[in-house]
Amino acid sequence: MAPVVTSVSPAQGAPAGGTGVIITGSGFTGATQVRFGPNGTTFVIVSDTLITAKTPAGAGTVQVTVTAPTGTSTQNVLFTYTSAPALSSLSPATGPTSGGNTVTLNGTHLSGAIVVLFGPVPATVLTDTATQITVIAPAGSPSSVAVTVATAGGMSNALTYTYVAAPVPVLSSLSPPSGPPSGGNTVTISGTGLSGATSVKFGANPATILTDTATQITVIAPANTGTVNVTVTTAGGTSNALPYTYTATPVPSLSSLNPTSGPTSGGNTVTLNGTHLTGATSVEFGSNPATILTDTATQVTVTAPAGPPSSVGVTVTTTGGTSNPLPYFYLAAPTLSDLSPHLGPATGGNTVTVFGSNLTLTSAVTFGGNPATGLIVVSDSQLTMTAPAGSGTVVVTVTTPGGTSTAATGNPYYTYLGAPTLTSLTPSHGADLGGEVIVLGGSNLTYTDAVTFGGIPASFSAISDTQVLATSPGGAPGTVNVVAHTPAGNSNTLPYVYDPS
Repeated sequence: MAPVVTSVSPAQGAPAGGTGVIITGSGFTGATQVRFGPNGTTFVIVSDTLITAKTPAGAGTVQVTVTAPTGTSTQNVLFTYTSAPALSSLSPATGPTSGGNTVTLNGTHLSGAIVVLFGPVPATVLTDTATQITVIAPAGSPSSVAVTVATAGGMSNALTYTYVAAPVPVLSSLSPPSGPPSGGNTVTISGTGLSGATSVKFGANPATILTDTATQITVIAPANTGTVNVTVTTAGGTSNALPYTYTATPVPSLSSLNPTSGPTSGGNTVTLNGTHLTGATSVEFGSNPATILTDTATQVTVTAPAGPPSSVGVTVTTTGGTSNPLPYFYLAAPTLSDLSPHLGPATGGNTVTVFGSNLTLTSAVTFGGNPATGLIVVSDSQLTMTAPAGSGTVVVTVTTPGGTSTAATGNPYYTYLGAPTLTSLTPSHGADLGGEVIVLGGSNLTYTDAVTFGGIPASFSAISDTQVLATSPGGAPGTVNVVAHTPAGNSNTLPYVYDPS
């Protein structure tokens, strides 16, 4: 029976050949030839089931076969010639002697990296693709080393990586340079060579490191007393010392808020007045933090956070503690459900009643952006005011500390009307007994709500903006004035003659 090949390991190698492989199978005793594709190679028969060999030069993916006096294997066991990796760049090309930084290797044929060496020291491989490998650099001494990548295709060319000794850290400033004996406040340390800080000490007490860059470290100061030296230690050594003074800070005190109320959506500016407010670390409306805009010893301005309709206590916290609370009221935005009347003269001056909710603290009412005057708050659900001049149909809005109403609900629309004008009566006379149908011609007559003949109301029907049909009431023989009235006022007068019956 012909030999049987079941596997080759490894299954890939360099095109130049020379890769040591193990071929497993059966019927290898007396084998006379091992081929990788068309190319034969040297081999050693270890047993009837195992052969060791060196790959010949080749390219692509080829079949591995074993030939013996009994025949040649036919199994589809493959070996792939893989190109050797090639490096084009390192980023960064320098790093600290302590290692631990991430380095990106760019090039070709990098996938399947077996090892990445920095000199003789292997790096930890994080990611590996055909064109890029990222590694964690190992530690090294201050010098330049060759970085290489080994894959099944061989060893890459070398690129230079330089280990740089960490500089001794230098401190230039502390902010703030003082704080409470209890610690717990944030201190910013500025300088150079600060990255990789292993400890920051206030005297002999270690601080908690929050952030760390080459030029700035932020820490939480530990508790202590008096004036102590602040130092930073990195792989480069320990820095110069800067003084930090532990000072008892007075507890902040609030005297007033302005304004004392605002919308549930927040976003409005609130001014807090008091004493010992410098260095405010937080301002809270209830349990919700506000955004601090400005901060002095006697005044803090903030952007109020959102909150539900309620009263909350506003407090200021500094390194000295938390202030007394002052009440702040979150107010629901006003809503406007209806008006009475919805119509009025373009000249304004008429009284309008607004109905809605959350109206008690109304500070302004506008008709299409024009402010009304004579505002009277009747109740939380009713206002009266004098309409301003205007034109067309506009939205009436109400403004309180809780915000401004919108047109989303209710009927907040108000229409300005031109004054009615009469130009003709047809006919212009009739029987003194009344009952005549008279056509009043003119303009702005759509909303006619009364027609009088010499002050006596007539029944009528507004046909259009230019015509009203009226039935004359009875009257004494003679001439009377006919007047049409709309929410915009009275029209001019036209004479109507009662003929004696």
